[in-house]
Amino acid sequence: MLIVICGPTATGKSELALELGKRLNSVIMSADSRQVYRELDIGTAKPSKIYRQLVPHYLIDICEPTDTLTLAQYQAQAQSLIASFASPCLLVGGTGLYIKAIVRGLKIPPVSPQPKLRRDLASLSQPLLYSFLCQVDSRAAQKIHPNDSLRTIRALEVFYVTGIPLSQQQGENPPSYPLLQIGLDCDNLVDRIKTRTEKMIGEGLVEEVATLENKYGWDLPLLDTLGYREMKQYLAGEVSLRDAKDLIVLHTRQFAKRQRTWFRAYQEIEWFDGDSAALLDLVWRRVGKFRAEAQRRKGGRKI
Repeated sequence: MLIVICGPTATGKSELALELGKRLNSVIMSADSRQVYRELDIGTAKPSKIYRQLVPHYLIDICEPTDTLTLAQYQAQAQSLIASFASPCLLVGGTGLYIKAIVRGLKIPPVSPQPKLRRDLASLSQPLLYSFLCQVDSRAAQKIHPNDSLRTIRALEVFYVTGIPLSQQQGENPPSYPLLQIGLDCDNLVDRIKTRTEKMIGEGLVEEVATLENKYGWDLPLLDTLGYREMKQYLAGEVSLRDAKDLIVLHTRQFAKRQRTWFRAYQEIEWFDGDSAALLDLVWRRVGKFRAEAQRRKGGRKI
């Protein structure tokens, strides 16, 4: 049994998951593409040590900042965890592709990023790359916009590494276990983002970025992600701390908008107001109904 808690950043997903996890005697699995990396704690809003002591958390701190965790690797670890627990699992986060990989059972080509190949392809024009894709994988090309260089390069990468078109390696194999998807959203998201940004600064985000830079260098790819990029600009003397904060808020708002667009496209997600004082009670009632329905489908066996 799997319960997903998803939605835009800063909507209270972690807090809701903690309360549900305690009531269900469950575990929480992170669906955040940056929380998988060690040492990136403050800027990724990782659950605190207290949270992790109250409810076991998984898929956090599972690889080094210099490593690359592929979607296929994440999916394999998550699926293994779900199969290993008898109690309901909570999959919590805002990385839509991570969640889709689990709830839709995406078939993912086992091809890790190929830096040199990507650089070689990126040196060519997008129209030329897209024409290559049309020749080697016309089905994939039909689903990719001619101006989408990222997906075009990925499709070509898979073909050149495996010799098999990406379209022939994709598909879905949805899980057979009961599944409930809960989405959180709220009207005062901007205020929440501002508050969380201030909290991160107060907890030592600047120092975290400086430590990562000293250990791994400015060219660490993760230092070019949200929150870290702006602090890197501040430490380099390019912007003031106040401007860096404003940039984080602006870029986080833009990111949340993209997340909202992604998740709203999936009709199976049931939405709740993250600002509601009755949020926990409302979600708990829905979870109870979900578990009862799942139990009936299992012929009365306790779930």
